[in-house]
Amino acid sequence: MTFKLGRNVVADWWRGVDRWLLVAFLTLLVGGAMLSFAASPPVAERIGLEPFHFVKRHALFLIPSCLVMFATSLLTPRGVRRAAFLILGVSVVMMVAALFIGTEIKGARRWIDLGPLNLQPSEFMKPCFVIICAWLFSEQARTPDVPGNLYAMILLLVVAALLVAQPDLGQTILVAGAWGGLFFMAGVPWLWIGVLGGLGLAGAASAYFVFPHVASRIDRFWTGEGDTFQTDRAREAIFNGGWLGQGPGEGTVKRLLPDSHTDFAFSVLAEEFGIIACMALAAIFSFIVLRGLSVALKQRDVFTRLAICGLVFIFGLQSIINMAVNLQLMPAKGMTLPFISYGGSSMLAIAMSAGFVLALTRKRPENRSYTDQLVQRTMVLHGA
Repeated sequence: MTFKLGRNVVADWWRGVDRWLLVAFLTLLVGGAMLSFAASPPVAERIGLEPFHFVKRHALFLIPSCLVMFATSLLTPRGVRRAAFLILGVSVVMMVAALFIGTEIKGARRWIDLGPLNLQPSEFMKPCFVIICAWLFSEQARTPDVPGNLYAMILLLVVAALLVAQPDLGQTILVAGAWGGLFFMAGVPWLWIGVLGGLGLAGAASAYFVFPHVASRIDRFWTGEGDTFQTDRAREAIFNGGWLGQGPGEGTVKRLLPDSHTDFAFSVLAEEFGIIACMALAAIFSFIVLRGLSVALKQRDVFTRLAICGLVFIFGLQSIINMAVNLQLMPAKGMTLPFISYGGSSMLAIAMSAGFVLALTRKRPENRSYTDQLVQRTMVLHGA
């Protein structure tokens, strides 16, 4: 009986899951594992580790990431919301703890040492933050007496304050951008959008004067002066690859990149597999975002529609920022390329986010708004 029940759950999942999105996510997972063979050995050798240290650790997270993605994709929209509440609460507590007991790396306290894993709570916070904000905006739309927009603003301020305290300005911009997109899609008045947009620009400008490392990165980006070694090597690697690349394992410039396995994996892909491969990767990211938005527009439930849009928006924006930094279109910022860059916390968190997207886009008989269900129940009771 238990086996039959489990089999039915998987069968129902397979019938309803968006297979295009599933294949796209799995393609990125496999592609990231393959690229780790090219990007990480030079870094491991440079710091005195055995050549395939990061490759093995990357592979170690593949199966857990697939399991996390599958498990979260089984959830109902209500289950997604409840899971997001729980994980967001735990993540916020851990972000506060990281400020006091976290591991300091390059002047920032973003990680908590859990033995074999350095956990970055903000990675798990992002998708859950988007989902809860989508729920708050949808509650305001459904019941105007509920101050959902106000609560969403307060939540943004709390999360942004914790990220700035770490400090992590890149994640702050990413989270604020996703929140702004949801705010716009929620249909708020243009006056509010203009006011909050102005405040966001003012906050970004003030970061230049408050944080020296932010000013330094922006100055180096505009003037090209100072320590631009890593971004220059990333651009050189891209040029060195040409259209078809130097071939697997044949890259030379990648050996000079300190963060070739994390922030600059895109440049390694360009050097060894060429610009065409980079275009194909960008096309997969674009497909996920466009497919997600397309499915979201067909949803009748406001929460489901906003949550899908927010999740794919933050996924796409993070991808754009990483690729733009590699192409020297933006100042340098330590942000991973989803499923491609090395990083256990990042891979697990993005797998969870992908699972949420698959859960919310699944076709299911009960995938209707609360109002639609209430109307149908009323009609049944009255014999209509």
